[in-house]
Amino acid sequence: MLRGLFILALAIVLGGGAWFILRDDGALEQVTAARIEHALLDNRVPEPMAACMGPRLADRLSISQLRALERAKPQDGESALPLSTGEAMARLRRIDDREAVEQVVVVAGVGGFDLKLKRR
Repeated sequence: MLRGLFILALAIVLGGGAWFILRDDGALEQVTAARIEHALLDNRVPEPMAACMGPRLADRLSISQLRALERAKPQDGESALPLSTGEAMARLRRIDDREAVEQVVVVAGVGGFDLKLKRR
């Protein structure tokens, strides 16, 4: 009897832990704004803009969308920043997630607008 209760309690604890980690927005899916901000800084986004964009992107994008955005990073033979409109468009096409691209554009626009207002 005691062994059966122990196994039941263990199953409940393991099941609850798995649910907490694997559910939508669970521990496995959470990405901090600071991590996104760091990735933006690594890609030469200016610090004030990265600080503005990080929290917003963390709120709006899933982990899979953030991973899709990583496909836009420079590949072998490409410069850190796109040198032409064509190169920029080629990087955007690699993302293959329209919603993620739209959110980045919206967040960057809002961030730029906020920074412009703060300068006044």
